[in-house]
Amino acid sequence: MKNRCKTKVINVGDVKVGGDSPISVQSMTFTKTADIESTKAQIDALQLAGCDIVRVAVSDKEDANALKTLKQSIQMPLVADIHFRYKLALIAAQSVDCIRINPGNIGSKDKIKAVVDACKERNIPIRIGVNAGSLEKQFENKYGATAKGMVESALYNIKLLEDFGFSDIKVSLKASDVERTMESYRMLRPMVRYPFHLGVTEAGDLESSMIKSSMALGGLLMEGIGDTLRVSITGELEKEVEVARSILRYSGRQKEGITYISCPTCGRLQADLVPLLKEIKEKMPKIKTPMQLSVMGCAVNALGEAKHADVAIAFGSGDGLIIKKGTIIGKYKERELIDVFIKEVLITEQEMLEKQGI
Repeated sequence: MKNRCKTKVINVGDVKVGGDSPISVQSMTFTKTADIESTKAQIDALQLAGCDIVRVAVSDKEDANALKTLKQSIQMPLVADIHFRYKLALIAAQSVDCIRINPGNIGSKDKIKAVVDACKERNIPIRIGVNAGSLEKQFENKYGATAKGMVESALYNIKLLEDFGFSDIKVSLKASDVERTMESYRMLRPMVRYPFHLGVTEAGDLESSMIKSSMALGGLLMEGIGDTLRVSITGELEKEVEVARSILRYSGRQKEGITYISCPTCGRLQADLVPLLKEIKEKMPKIKTPMQLSVMGCAVNALGEAKHADVAIAFGSGDGLIIKKGTIIGKYKERELIDVFIKEVLITEQEMLEKQGI
């Protein structure tokens, strides 16, 4: 795995983005932002799921005017997403922690400068959100909706902000497919020092988005590209955060939380592993300490295949084993096996924390 690309550090509220800062997870509400109660409920749910930064749509003046009250009622950094109507960005900049604009539809240079000046006044960053589906005409006509067109759009708009004396910038280059998404980020990365927000736009339902996002975002992260990310899933807020966290873990960029290993189902299974694994994941408390847990469906290969796990559980016919660091620590009846496993996981976590002096 390549070293992470070093970028400028910007502050989105109290979350640092870029440099050596942890890669942050974002999501976006789908309520009408002016409905403060419903929007806050979604933001609270996202925070509980482990989201770091939240974005809300600002479609009209009612949404823009609601931002001040909303910001005062939540704990997370708040990003305002603005399309077309630059005056909404001027209102939003008075309250939020970051403005996201798509330069392809925000308007003239004068309008963009007005947004820049409003962000300068409060020292908040701007995310340049380039989208393959809404490039400026000069780039789409010349390059088509290609990675090259997206990169040229990003470079043009970065220079525009820089010419206005603004450099608290992060950049996203989103397409609805894996190939253009990866190609555009790879192409732009050597050209600028600004942090990148990763995402595949319009990625679809849970299954489609998991596959697209795992390929594109996971691949980029392993190449050292990316400072913050969103997994876009149609109507699945908490799942966006869950999948994003999994991508960070499995790409090796986040040393936090549980990594599950479970055996492939085969004819040696001695228990109905699918619902048992689901029950374990549902009952397991949230754990931030990096841990590897193994869930096996028989005892035949358990010791060999689970020897690198911090704690393992191996189901048998009516009973099973609890294994810690490759050593069997007990055999228990199936009805108590999961509870004993979870208890041992918590004991192991505490031992790990004590070793770290925490």
